[in-house]
Amino acid sequence: MRIQLSQMLLALLCVSVFAVAASAAPTTELHVVKIAADGATVLNETTVDYRWLEANLPVLGDGVTHYYHQGPVFEGDKWDPEETTNFKDRGAVKGTNIRDLAELVGGAEPGDEIMVRAADGYHVEFAYQNVYEPDPRQGPIGICWYNGDEAGAGERQGCGYVPDYYTGMRLVFFADNSTNTEGLHVYGNQDMYDTLPESAQHFYDLYPSTGGLTVKWIDEVRVYSGGYHGEKGALAGSLDGPVSRTTEAPETPLSLAMTLAAALGAAALHARRGA
Repeated sequence: MRIQLSQMLLALLCVSVFAVAASAAPTTELHVVKIAADGATVLNETTVDYRWLEANLPVLGDGVTHYYHQGPVFEGDKWDPEETTNFKDRGAVKGTNIRDLAELVGGAEPGDEIMVRAADGYHVEFAYQNVYEPDPRQGPIGICWYNGDEAGAGERQGCGYVPDYYTGMRLVFFADNSTNTEGLHVYGNQDMYDTLPESAQHFYDLYPSTGGLTVKWIDEVRVYSGGYHGEKGALAGSLDGPVSRTTEAPETPLSLAMTLAAALGAAALHARRGA
């Protein structure tokens, strides 16, 4: 009996590990879709890979210049207007403007929102103005598929095209260097405060952090006519494929892992009681 329980526990653990790992992998193509004001009807859609993006659309970045976001600042002014600390080097990236991606399916209008979604369902939304008329301090919002130089410190990115660039495809703000005394291209926390609506700002607990906007492993871009009205914190299911045509969150690898962990605990308790 104990051998059978051990085998079951091992099998459940392997399934949970593989399920989580499957969502934490580089992406090489994007599903781009425009959704009607009802939040469900698909008006237009297309799927493109990074090779097509580089060959057919304008490229952001040069593969040499590094672009940075900023993590939370725990001492002093949490917005850090002078951009003095906790930079997140996202590498010397190249990518595609999400404005140009939106145009592939009919574009966006004032009042629309553009969602950028990762393979695990995590997503962020941006207003029309931030995508089509960005302040230079924010810069164009790009989905990156190439990194020409490894980050100087912090998280490793991988170099080359995806999947060798193993945190790609990744969201990066191509900010100018007008507010940084070192001449670095940093999208800082004060920049976020000044350029993004409060609903789009990211916080780590009570501390602003633009680093949280740099979504990894992106596989989908959605244009929501009239804005996105779903739950901001909920995971978003993929719209790619004939089965799913809904904005509700399905069972995700993360929730699956939690369910399996609970099952593991229950089985272990049963084994102890039977000992």
